Amino acid sequence: MHLRSVELQMPDRATAVEFLKNPWGMTEVGTRGNTTFLRGTAAQHYAVSITEGPARAILSATIAGTREEVEAVYERVNQAGLRHGPWIHAFDEPGGGAGFYAAGLEGEPFRFVAEAEPPPEPLPTERANPIRVAHVVFNTRDRAAATRMFTDVFGFKVSDSTRFMTFLRCDDLHHVIAYADSKQPTLNHIAFEMKDTDAVLRGMGRLKDAGCGTVWGPGRHGPGDNVFAYFVGPFGACIEYTAEIMRVDDDYVTGTPDTWKFPDGRNDQWGIFTRDMEALSASCDTFPYGPTAA
Repeated sequence: MHLRSVELQMPDRATAVEFLKNPWGMTEVGTRGNTTFLRGTAAQHYAVSITEGPARAILSATIAGTREEVEAVYERVNQAGLRHGPWIHAFDEPGGGAGFYAAGLEGEPFRFVAEAEPPPEPLPTERANPIRVAHVVFNTRDRAAATRMFTDVFGFKVSDSTRFMTFLRCDDLHHVIAYADSKQPTLNHIAFEMKDTDAVLRGMGRLKDAGCGTVWGPGRHGPGDNVFAYFVGPFGACIEYTAEIMRVDDDYVTGTPDTWKFPDGRNDQWGIFTRDMEALSASCDTFPYGPTAA
């Protein structure tokens, strides 16, 4: 399985779509009804959808897999008594496919899809264009319970844990889902993978030219070893350019809070970033979940 896409609801879809196209760097691939779909350069039908709605919200983080993988998760979700929707035989979206919606323990929205159509050809890899959605981070009041849900029911593995975050994987990417300790369950941020560090820096420059400054970065995280730069989109969500994410396998040794300690005054490997805590808090702590289909 792999993290395929993120579905968002926005009261001003046009503004969000235009930002994600330029300056963010994605490609529009069509509109169906009141939903517009955009892709990165990876061989995927789409990476983000924007649905017109009364308020901003995340509608789902979509995990794609084979029919057998998705059906196995559906069975475990049923056995665990996790809140979920019915099996949907045909999604009306690029790639089509079948699957279901499920809600996390605090309402975080997930969707599991087995695509019906083969993936499209990758787009030419431009130096500073997003490739795909790399990971989604949720805030939680019970990180231990959320982690058990992902490992026992969804079949993910824990890559690392720090004093305030747990990083989970379902393929060779170090993490595609993470949970952060918080007083309220909200979307923390969405990360988009870039080609390399130079692409992240070029993206930062392009966004600066467009009047969207970096709110945190550049830097290099500990868990995942990935380069980062965070922004707040005009639709209020915290979004990240990231690159050089660690690829791992079953031999990877899961890190603990004792593994990930930085010197006083530093919480990344480089120690050069600037950070606007007010802007980060305004986006990372307040972006809500939409009405779940589960």
